Amino acid sequence: MKTFSKYISLIFILATIVSCSEDKVSFSGTGQITGKVVSKGDNVPLENTRVSTNPSSSIVFTNATGDFVINNVAVGTYSVQAQKEGYLSKFESATVTEDNDVNVIFELDIETANNDAPNAPMLVSPANNAINQTLTVDLTWVGTDPEDDDLVYQVQILNDQNSDVLNYTDLTDTTLTVTGLDYGIKYFWQVSASDNINDPVLSETFNFKTIEFPTNRVFFTRKINGNNVIFSADSDGNEYQLTSSGSNSWRPRKASNIDKLAFLRSNGGQTQIYTMDLNGSNVAQVTNSISVNGFNLEELDFEWKDDNTKFVYPNFDKLYQINVDGSGLTQIHQTLNANFITEVDWNQFTQRLAIKTNNASGYNVEIYTINNSGTILDYVLQGVNGAAGGLDYSFDGTKLLYTYDVSGNQNTDYRQLNNHMFIYEIATSVVDDISLNKPAGTNDLDPKFSPNEAQVIFVNTSNDGISQKDIVVIDILTTNDRTLFLENAKMPDWK
Repeated sequence: MKTFSKYISLIFILATIVSCSEDKVSFSGTGQITGKVVSKGDNVPLENTRVSTNPSSSIVFTNATGDFVINNVAVGTYSVQAQKEGYLSKFESATVTEDNDVNVIFELDIETANNDAPNAPMLVSPANNAINQTLTVDLTWVGTDPEDDDLVYQVQILNDQNSDVLNYTDLTDTTLTVTGLDYGIKYFWQVSASDNINDPVLSETFNFKTIEFPTNRVFFTRKINGNNVIFSADSDGNEYQLTSSGSNSWRPRKASNIDKLAFLRSNGGQTQIYTMDLNGSNVAQVTNSISVNGFNLEELDFEWKDDNTKFVYPNFDKLYQINVDGSGLTQIHQTLNANFITEVDWNQFTQRLAIKTNNASGYNVEIYTINNSGTILDYVLQGVNGAAGGLDYSFDGTKLLYTYDVSGNQNTDYRQLNNHMFIYEIATSVVDDISLNKPAGTNDLDPKFSPNEAQVIFVNTSNDGISQKDIVVIDILTTNDRTLFLENAKMPDWK
Protein backbone atom coordinates (compact mmCIF):
# COMPACT_ATOMS: atom_id res chain seq x y z
CA MET A 1 0.00 0.00 0.00
CA LYS A 2 2.83 2.35 0.87
CA THR A 3 4.57 1.36 -2.32
CA PHE A 4 1.48 2.13 -4.39
CA SER A 5 1.11 5.54 -2.74
CA LYS A 6 4.72 6.38 -3.66
CA TYR A 7 4.03 5.62 -7.35
CA ILE A 8 0.91 7.78 -7.31
CA SER A 9 2.84 10.70 -5.80
CA LEU A 10 5.61 10.38 -8.38
CA ILE A 11 3.15 10.40 -11.25
CA PHE A 12 1.46 13.51 -9.83
CA ILE A 13 4.76 15.37 -9.49
CA LEU A 14 5.77 14.49 -13.05
CA ALA A 15 2.42 15.65 -14.39
CA THR A 16 2.77 18.96 -12.55
CA ILE A 17 6.28 19.55 -13.92
CA VAL A 18 5.11 18.84 -17.48
CA SER A 19 2.13 21.15 -17.07
CA CYS A 20 4.30 24.08 -15.85
CA SER A 21 6.82 23.59 -18.68
CA GLU A 22 4.12 23.87 -21.36
CA ASP A 23 2.96 27.27 -20.00
CA LYS A 24 6.47 28.95 -20.22
CA VAL A 25 8.23 27.66 -23.37
CA SER A 26 7.10 27.47 -27.01
CA PHE A 27 9.27 26.23 -29.88
CA SER A 28 6.99 27.44 -32.74
CA GLY A 29 4.67 30.39 -33.63
CA THR A 30 4.78 33.76 -35.55
CA GLY A 31 4.97 37.50 -34.95
CA GLN A 32 5.27 40.58 -37.17
CA ILE A 33 7.85 43.19 -38.07
CA THR A 34 6.69 46.80 -38.35
CA GLY A 35 8.66 49.92 -39.02
CA LYS A 36 9.27 53.16 -40.87
CA VAL A 37 11.75 54.32 -43.50
CA VAL A 38 12.83 57.97 -43.65
CA SER A 39 15.65 59.91 -45.32
CA LYS A 40 18.58 60.67 -43.06
CA GLY A 41 18.90 64.21 -41.87
CA ASP A 42 15.47 65.57 -42.73
CA ASN A 43 13.34 62.53 -41.73
CA VAL A 44 11.19 62.70 -44.84
CA PRO A 45 9.14 59.47 -45.22
CA LEU A 46 10.33 57.34 -48.13
CA GLU A 47 7.49 55.73 -50.06
CA ASN A 48 7.91 52.53 -52.11
CA THR A 49 10.99 51.41 -50.23
CA ARG A 50 11.56 47.64 -50.58
CA VAL A 51 11.80 45.90 -47.23
CA SER A 52 12.93 42.25 -46.99
CA THR A 53 14.42 39.86 -44.43
CA ASN A 54 17.16 37.30 -44.13
CA PRO A 55 16.27 34.54 -43.49
CA SER A 56 13.69 35.18 -46.13
CA SER A 57 10.09 36.00 -45.25
CA SER A 58 7.76 38.33 -47.14
CA ILE A 59 8.87 41.31 -49.26
CA VAL A 60 6.86 44.49 -48.69
CA PHE A 61 7.00 48.16 -49.76
CA THR A 62 6.48 51.24 -47.63
CA ASN A 63 3.37 53.36 -48.00
CA ALA A 64 3.12 57.12 -48.48
CA THR A 65 4.08 57.74 -44.85
CA GLY A 66 7.07 55.44 -45.07
CA ASP A 67 5.49 52.72 -42.90
CA PHE A 68 5.62 48.96 -43.52
CA VAL A 69 4.34 45.75 -41.94
CA ILE A 70 5.59 42.18 -42.49
CA ASN A 71 3.00 39.73 -41.13
CA ASN A 72 3.33 36.09 -40.10
CA VAL A 73 7.03 36.10 -39.56
CA ALA A 74 8.29 32.92 -37.90
CA VAL A 75 9.75 33.39 -34.47
CA GLY A 76 13.50 34.07 -34.68
CA THR A 77 16.20 36.65 -35.29
CA TYR A 78 16.32 38.39 -38.70
CA SER A 79 18.39 40.87 -40.66
CA VAL A 80 15.93 43.34 -42.16
CA GLN A 81 16.98 45.25 -45.30
CA ALA A 82 15.54 48.51 -46.69
CA GLN A 83 16.31 49.31 -50.37
CA LYS A 84 15.33 52.34 -52.48
CA GLU A 85 16.78 53.67 -55.71
CA GLY A 86 18.95 56.71 -55.09
CA TYR A 87 19.68 55.69 -51.49
CA LEU A 88 22.18 53.46 -49.77
CA SER A 89 20.69 50.14 -48.62
CA LYS A 90 20.62 49.55 -44.87
CA PHE A 91 20.27 46.52 -42.55
CA GLU A 92 18.78 46.38 -39.08
CA SER A 93 18.51 43.37 -36.71
CA ALA A 94 15.07 42.28 -35.45
CA THR A 95 14.10 39.42 -33.09
CA VAL A 96 10.55 38.12 -33.65
CA THR A 97 8.63 36.55 -30.79
CA GLU A 98 5.29 34.81 -30.95
CA ASP A 99 2.27 37.08 -31.32
CA ASN A 100 4.38 40.20 -30.77
CA ASP A 101 5.40 43.21 -32.96
CA VAL A 102 9.00 44.20 -33.34
CA ASN A 103 9.53 47.77 -34.64
CA VAL A 104 12.44 48.77 -36.89
CA ILE A 105 13.34 52.32 -37.99
CA PHE A 106 15.48 52.96 -41.06
CA GLU A 107 17.27 56.24 -41.84
CA LEU A 108 18.57 55.98 -45.40
CA ASP A 109 21.47 58.06 -46.74
CA ILE A 110 21.32 59.27 -50.32
CA GLU A 111 23.36 57.15 -52.68
CA THR A 112 26.12 59.74 -52.93
CA ALA A 113 26.51 60.27 -49.21
CA ASN A 114 29.96 58.71 -49.21
CA ASN A 115 31.08 60.49 -52.40
CA ASP A 116 34.27 62.57 -52.06
CA ALA A 117 34.48 66.15 -53.27
CA PRO A 118 36.52 66.96 -56.41
CA ASN A 119 40.14 67.89 -56.07
CA ALA A 120 40.89 71.61 -56.24
CA PRO A 121 41.45 72.63 -59.90
CA MET A 122 45.08 73.33 -60.80
CA LEU A 123 45.53 76.48 -62.93
CA VAL A 124 47.93 76.03 -65.83
CA SER A 125 48.00 79.05 -68.14
CA PRO A 126 48.53 81.88 -68.29
CA ALA A 127 51.09 81.30 -65.58
CA ASN A 128 50.65 83.30 -62.41
CA ASN A 129 51.91 86.89 -62.80
CA ALA A 130 52.15 86.55 -66.58
CA ILE A 131 52.51 89.85 -68.49
CA ASN A 132 52.02 91.11 -72.06
CA GLN A 133 48.99 88.91 -72.68
CA THR A 134 46.87 89.66 -75.75
CA LEU A 135 43.26 90.84 -75.47
CA THR A 136 42.13 87.28 -76.26
CA VAL A 137 43.42 84.81 -73.68
CA ASP A 138 43.08 81.02 -73.39
CA LEU A 139 42.65 80.05 -69.74
CA THR A 140 43.54 76.41 -69.05
CA TRP A 141 43.43 74.27 -65.93
CA VAL A 142 43.38 70.64 -64.77
CA GLY A 143 40.42 69.14 -62.89
CA THR A 144 40.24 65.68 -61.25
CA ASP A 145 37.80 63.78 -59.06
CA PRO A 146 38.47 60.78 -56.72
CA GLU A 147 35.49 58.86 -58.15
CA ASP A 148 36.00 60.12 -61.70
CA ASP A 149 32.70 61.97 -61.50
CA ASP A 150 31.88 64.31 -64.39
CA LEU A 151 32.86 67.83 -63.35
CA VAL A 152 31.33 71.20 -64.18
CA TYR A 153 33.44 74.35 -63.86
CA GLN A 154 32.85 78.02 -63.23
CA VAL A 155 35.43 80.73 -63.99
CA GLN A 156 35.38 84.15 -62.34
CA ILE A 157 37.55 87.04 -63.57
CA LEU A 158 38.11 90.36 -61.78
CA ASN A 159 40.43 93.28 -62.56
CA ASP A 160 42.38 95.99 -60.76
CA GLN A 161 40.61 98.92 -62.46
CA ASN A 162 36.95 98.60 -61.53
CA SER A 163 34.35 96.34 -59.91
CA ASP A 164 33.40 94.52 -63.12
CA VAL A 165 33.24 90.73 -62.78
CA LEU A 166 33.23 88.24 -65.65
CA ASN A 167 31.48 84.95 -64.85
CA TYR A 168 31.52 81.88 -67.08
CA THR A 169 29.34 79.01 -65.86
CA ASP A 170 28.41 75.43 -66.79
CA LEU A 171 31.79 74.73 -68.40
CA THR A 172 32.69 71.11 -69.10
CA ASP A 173 36.00 71.76 -70.85
CA THR A 174 39.19 72.76 -69.04
CA THR A 175 40.00 75.52 -71.53
CA LEU A 176 38.16 78.83 -71.80
CA THR A 177 38.84 81.46 -74.47
CA VAL A 178 38.18 84.95 -73.07
CA THR A 179 37.87 87.82 -75.57
CA GLY A 180 37.38 91.57 -75.35
CA LEU A 181 39.87 92.25 -72.57
CA ASP A 182 41.26 95.76 -72.13
CA TYR A 183 44.78 97.04 -72.60
CA GLY A 184 47.21 97.34 -69.69
CA ILE A 185 44.86 95.74 -67.14
CA LYS A 186 45.75 93.20 -64.46
CA TYR A 187 43.17 90.41 -64.32
CA PHE A 188 42.60 87.90 -61.52
CA TRP A 189 41.01 84.52 -62.30
CA GLN A 190 39.81 81.54 -60.26
CA VAL A 191 38.13 78.26 -61.18
CA SER A 192 35.61 76.28 -59.12
CA ALA A 193 34.83 72.61 -59.78
CA SER A 194 31.57 70.81 -58.94
CA ASP A 195 30.56 67.15 -59.20
CA ASN A 196 26.91 68.18 -58.58
CA ILE A 197 27.08 66.17 -55.34
CA ASN A 198 29.40 68.01 -53.02
CA ASP A 199 30.00 71.70 -52.49
CA PRO A 200 32.12 73.30 -55.26
CA VAL A 201 35.87 73.36 -54.70
CA LEU A 202 37.94 76.47 -55.51
CA SER A 203 41.34 76.71 -57.15
CA GLU A 204 43.93 79.22 -56.04
CA THR A 205 43.82 82.65 -57.72
CA PHE A 206 46.20 83.53 -60.58
CA ASN A 207 46.72 86.91 -62.23
CA PHE A 208 47.96 88.14 -65.61
CA LYS A 209 48.38 91.54 -67.25
CA THR A 210 47.43 92.44 -70.81
CA ILE A 211 49.63 94.31 -73.26
CA GLU A 212 49.83 98.08 -73.07
CA PHE A 213 47.86 100.04 -75.63
CA PRO A 214 49.94 100.53 -78.81
CA THR A 215 51.33 103.98 -79.46
CA ASN A 216 49.51 104.45 -82.77
CA ARG A 217 49.95 107.66 -84.72
CA VAL A 218 47.14 107.44 -87.27
CA PHE A 219 43.51 108.12 -86.32
CA PHE A 220 40.44 107.93 -88.51
CA THR A 221 36.66 107.58 -88.62
CA ARG A 222 34.49 104.78 -89.98
CA LYS A 223 30.69 104.56 -90.13
CA ILE A 224 29.19 101.54 -88.33
CA ASN A 225 25.43 100.96 -88.05
CA GLY A 226 24.70 104.57 -88.97
CA ASN A 227 27.14 106.12 -86.48
CA ASN A 228 30.64 107.45 -86.97
CA VAL A 229 33.20 105.54 -84.89
CA ILE A 230 36.80 106.58 -84.20
CA PHE A 231 39.72 104.18 -84.63
CA SER A 232 43.49 104.30 -84.43
CA ALA A 233 45.90 102.34 -86.62
CA ASP A 234 49.55 101.37 -86.50
CA SER A 235 52.00 101.62 -89.39
CA ASP A 236 50.93 98.18 -90.65
CA GLY A 237 47.27 99.14 -90.78
CA ASN A 238 46.21 97.17 -87.69
CA GLU A 239 43.09 98.86 -86.35
CA TYR A 240 41.90 99.58 -82.79
CA GLN A 241 38.39 100.86 -82.08
CA LEU A 242 38.35 103.77 -79.63
CA THR A 243 34.71 104.89 -79.42
CA SER A 244 31.50 102.94 -79.17
CA SER A 245 29.31 102.33 -82.20
CA GLY A 246 26.42 103.34 -79.95
CA SER A 247 27.42 107.02 -80.19
CA ASN A 248 28.18 109.27 -83.15
CA SER A 249 31.83 110.42 -82.89
CA TRP A 250 34.03 111.79 -85.66
CA ARG A 251 36.88 114.11 -86.75
CA PRO A 252 39.69 112.85 -84.42
CA ARG A 253 42.45 115.38 -83.70
CA LYS A 254 45.58 114.25 -81.84
CA ALA A 255 47.42 116.73 -79.61
CA SER A 256 50.99 117.16 -80.81
CA ASN A 257 52.87 116.63 -77.55
CA ILE A 258 50.45 115.02 -75.10
CA ASP A 259 48.62 111.69 -75.19
CA LYS A 260 45.17 113.14 -75.76
CA LEU A 261 42.75 112.86 -78.66
CA ALA A 262 40.00 115.42 -79.30
CA PHE A 263 36.94 114.70 -81.42
CA LEU A 264 33.40 115.77 -82.23
CA ARG A 265 30.37 113.93 -80.84
CA SER A 266 26.61 114.33 -81.17
CA ASN A 267 24.98 115.14 -77.84
CA GLY A 268 21.30 115.97 -77.51
CA GLY A 269 21.00 117.26 -81.06
CA GLN A 270 24.15 119.37 -80.81
CA THR A 271 27.78 118.77 -81.76
CA GLN A 272 30.32 119.19 -78.97
CA ILE A 273 34.09 118.83 -78.60
CA TYR A 274 35.30 115.97 -76.40
CA THR A 275 38.70 114.67 -75.34
CA MET A 276 39.86 111.20 -74.39
CA ASP A 277 43.02 109.20 -73.79
CA LEU A 278 44.57 107.49 -76.78
CA ASN A 279 43.05 104.15 -75.73
CA GLY A 280 39.52 105.60 -75.67
CA SER A 281 39.25 106.04 -71.89
CA ASN A 282 38.64 109.12 -69.73
CA VAL A 283 36.20 110.81 -72.11
CA ALA A 284 35.46 114.43 -71.15
CA GLN A 285 33.20 117.05 -72.73
CA VAL A 286 34.79 120.45 -73.45
CA THR A 287 32.22 122.70 -75.14
CA ASN A 288 28.73 123.27 -73.82
CA SER A 289 26.81 126.55 -74.16
CA ILE A 290 28.08 127.30 -77.67
CA SER A 291 28.41 124.14 -79.72
CA VAL A 292 30.27 123.38 -82.94
CA ASN A 293 27.91 124.31 -85.75
CA GLY A 294 27.71 125.48 -89.34
CA PHE A 295 27.49 124.07 -92.83
CA ASN A 296 27.41 120.25 -93.03
CA LEU A 297 28.49 118.73 -89.70
CA GLU A 298 30.71 116.16 -91.41
CA GLU A 299 32.68 118.99 -93.06
CA LEU A 300 33.23 120.92 -89.81
CA ASP A 301 36.70 120.90 -88.29
CA PHE A 302 38.39 122.34 -85.18
CA GLU A 303 41.97 122.46 -83.85
CA TRP A 304 44.17 122.39 -80.76
CA LYS A 305 45.82 125.74 -79.96
CA ASP A 306 48.49 127.29 -77.70
CA ASP A 307 50.53 124.20 -76.75
CA ASN A 308 47.38 122.09 -76.61
CA THR A 309 45.81 124.14 -73.81
CA LYS A 310 42.95 125.50 -75.92
CA PHE A 311 40.68 124.71 -78.84
CA VAL A 312 39.46 126.89 -81.70
CA TYR A 313 36.20 125.93 -83.34
CA PRO A 314 33.45 127.38 -85.58
CA ASN A 315 29.87 128.28 -84.83
CA PHE A 316 28.32 129.54 -88.07
CA ASP A 317 30.09 132.84 -88.93
CA LYS A 318 32.05 133.07 -85.67
CA LEU A 319 35.26 131.47 -84.47
CA TYR A 320 35.57 130.67 -80.76
CA GLN A 321 38.42 129.81 -78.45
CA ILE A 322 37.96 127.70 -75.30
CA ASN A 323 40.26 126.16 -72.71
CA VAL A 324 40.62 122.39 -72.63
CA ASP A 325 38.75 122.29 -69.30
CA GLY A 326 35.78 124.14 -70.82
CA SER A 327 36.54 127.54 -69.30
CA GLY A 328 37.56 130.79 -70.97
CA LEU A 329 35.11 130.76 -73.89
CA THR A 330 35.97 133.71 -76.15
CA GLN A 331 34.99 134.84 -79.65
CA ILE A 332 38.14 135.61 -81.63
CA HIS A 333 36.87 136.16 -85.19
CA GLN A 334 33.76 136.75 -87.28
CA THR A 335 33.55 136.61 -91.07
CA LEU A 336 33.14 139.88 -92.97
CA ASN A 337 30.63 138.56 -95.52
CA ALA A 338 28.42 136.41 -93.23
CA ASN A 339 30.00 133.23 -94.63
CA PHE A 340 30.06 130.23 -92.31
CA ILE A 341 33.42 129.15 -90.89
CA THR A 342 33.75 125.45 -91.70
CA GLU A 343 37.42 124.57 -91.09
CA VAL A 344 40.28 125.96 -89.05
CA ASP A 345 43.94 125.09 -88.44
CA TRP A 346 46.48 126.60 -86.04
CA ASN A 347 50.26 126.88 -86.37
CA GLN A 348 52.22 127.07 -83.16
CA PHE A 349 55.38 128.33 -84.90
CA THR A 350 53.82 131.39 -86.61
CA GLN A 351 50.92 131.86 -84.16
CA ARG A 352 48.55 132.09 -87.13
CA LEU A 353 45.20 130.52 -87.94
CA ALA A 354 44.05 129.33 -91.35
CA ILE A 355 40.30 129.44 -91.97
CA LYS A 356 38.02 128.15 -94.69
CA THR A 357 34.61 129.80 -95.06
CA ASN A 358 31.68 129.19 -97.39
CA ASN A 359 28.06 130.15 -97.78
CA ALA A 360 25.11 128.01 -96.63
CA SER A 361 25.40 125.90 -99.79
CA GLY A 362 29.11 125.20 -99.34
CA TYR A 363 30.33 127.62 -102.03
CA ASN A 364 31.61 131.19 -102.32
CA VAL A 365 34.72 129.73 -100.71
CA GLU A 366 37.44 131.75 -99.04
CA ILE A 367 40.62 130.43 -97.48
CA TYR A 368 42.63 132.98 -95.52
CA THR A 369 44.91 133.39 -92.53
CA ILE A 370 44.41 135.52 -89.41
CA ASN A 371 46.42 136.44 -86.35
CA ASN A 372 45.44 135.96 -82.71
CA SER A 373 43.43 139.20 -82.80
CA GLY A 374 41.32 137.95 -85.72
CA THR A 375 42.85 140.29 -88.30
CA ILE A 376 42.99 138.86 -91.83
CA LEU A 377 46.60 138.55 -93.02
CA ASP A 378 46.60 136.65 -96.29
CA TYR A 379 44.07 135.24 -98.76
CA VAL A 380 44.98 131.82 -100.10
CA LEU A 381 41.85 131.17 -102.19
CA GLN A 382 38.89 133.37 -103.06
CA GLY A 383 36.66 134.40 -105.92
CA VAL A 384 36.37 130.88 -107.40
CA ASN A 385 33.52 128.49 -108.11
CA GLY A 386 33.43 125.06 -106.54
CA ALA A 387 34.14 123.48 -103.16
CA ALA A 388 37.34 123.56 -101.12
CA GLY A 389 38.64 122.43 -97.75
CA GLY A 390 41.08 120.16 -95.95
CA LEU A 391 43.33 122.75 -94.24
CA ASP A 392 46.66 121.66 -92.71
CA TYR A 393 49.72 123.76 -91.90
CA SER A 394 53.25 122.45 -92.28
CA PHE A 395 55.17 122.35 -89.00
CA ASP A 396 56.98 125.64 -89.60
CA GLY A 397 53.88 127.36 -90.97
CA THR A 398 55.42 128.13 -94.34
CA LYS A 399 53.05 125.87 -96.30
CA LEU A 400 49.33 125.27 -96.22
CA LEU A 401 47.75 122.08 -97.57
CA TYR A 402 44.20 122.26 -98.90
CA THR A 403 41.81 120.79 -101.49
CA TYR A 404 39.84 122.42 -104.29
CA ASP A 405 37.38 121.06 -106.86
CA VAL A 406 39.07 122.17 -110.09
CA SER A 407 35.90 121.44 -112.05
CA GLY A 408 34.32 124.53 -110.45
CA ASN A 409 31.07 122.59 -110.23
CA GLN A 410 28.35 123.94 -107.93
CA ASN A 411 25.10 122.09 -107.28
CA THR A 412 22.42 121.72 -104.64
CA ASP A 413 23.77 118.29 -103.57
CA TYR A 414 27.26 119.70 -102.83
CA ARG A 415 28.69 117.01 -105.11
CA GLN A 416 32.39 117.49 -105.89
CA LEU A 417 33.60 116.20 -109.24
CA ASN A 418 37.38 116.63 -109.39
CA ASN A 419 38.89 117.54 -106.06
CA HIS A 420 42.67 117.99 -106.07
CA MET A 421 45.18 118.54 -103.26
CA PHE A 422 47.36 121.65 -103.30
CA ILE A 423 50.33 122.91 -101.29
CA TYR A 424 50.39 126.71 -100.97
CA GLU A 425 53.75 128.39 -100.28
CA ILE A 426 52.78 131.29 -98.03
CA ALA A 427 55.88 133.41 -98.67
CA THR A 428 55.70 133.20 -102.47
CA SER A 429 52.01 132.37 -103.07
CA VAL A 430 53.17 129.48 -105.28
CA VAL A 431 50.62 126.67 -105.49
CA ASP A 432 51.65 123.07 -106.23
CA ASP A 433 49.06 120.50 -107.37
CA ILE A 434 49.95 117.10 -105.84
CA SER A 435 46.96 115.21 -107.27
CA LEU A 436 48.14 115.08 -110.87
CA ASN A 437 48.04 111.28 -110.89
CA LYS A 438 44.67 111.00 -109.19
CA PRO A 439 42.47 108.28 -110.75
CA ALA A 440 39.84 109.75 -113.06
CA GLY A 441 36.36 110.14 -111.59
CA THR A 442 37.61 110.39 -108.00
CA ASN A 443 38.12 113.07 -105.37
CA ASP A 444 41.06 113.61 -103.01
CA LEU A 445 39.77 114.93 -99.66
CA ASP A 446 40.85 115.71 -96.07
CA PRO A 447 44.65 115.77 -96.60
CA LYS A 448 47.13 115.92 -93.68
CA PHE A 449 50.89 116.13 -93.68
CA SER A 450 52.71 113.12 -92.26
CA PRO A 451 54.79 113.86 -89.13
CA ASN A 452 57.99 114.10 -91.21
CA GLU A 453 56.11 115.98 -94.00
CA ALA A 454 57.55 113.68 -96.66
CA GLN A 455 54.09 112.22 -97.23
CA VAL A 456 50.46 113.22 -97.24
CA ILE A 457 47.64 111.06 -95.91
CA PHE A 458 44.19 111.71 -97.41
CA VAL A 459 40.86 110.24 -98.48
CA ASN A 460 40.18 109.09 -102.03
CA THR A 461 36.69 108.21 -103.19
CA SER A 462 34.52 108.11 -106.27
CA ASN A 463 32.97 111.45 -107.20
CA ASP A 464 29.50 109.85 -107.18
CA GLY A 465 29.19 110.96 -103.55
CA ILE A 466 28.01 107.59 -102.24
CA SER A 467 30.89 105.14 -102.77
CA GLN A 468 33.27 103.86 -100.13
CA LYS A 469 35.98 106.19 -98.87
CA ASP A 470 39.53 104.87 -98.48
CA ILE A 471 42.61 106.38 -96.85
CA VAL A 472 45.63 106.67 -99.14
CA VAL A 473 49.22 107.83 -98.62
CA ILE A 474 51.42 109.52 -101.23
CA ASP A 475 55.04 110.67 -101.23
CA ILE A 476 55.10 114.39 -101.92
CA LEU A 477 58.17 114.27 -104.18
CA THR A 478 56.81 111.33 -106.23
CA THR A 479 53.12 112.11 -106.35
CA ASN A 480 52.43 109.19 -108.64
CA ASP A 481 53.24 106.77 -105.78
CA ARG A 482 49.86 106.17 -104.16
CA THR A 483 49.55 103.50 -101.44
CA LEU A 484 46.22 102.29 -100.10
CA PHE A 485 46.50 102.42 -96.30
CA LEU A 486 42.99 101.80 -94.88
CA GLU A 487 39.78 100.74 -96.58
CA ASN A 488 36.38 102.15 -95.65
CA ALA A 489 37.92 104.97 -93.64
CA LYS A 490 37.76 108.79 -93.59
CA MET A 491 38.90 111.92 -91.70
CA PRO A 492 42.52 110.84 -91.13
CA ASP A 493 44.88 112.47 -88.64
CA TRP A 494 48.61 111.61 -88.46
CA LYS A 495 50.71 112.91 -85.60
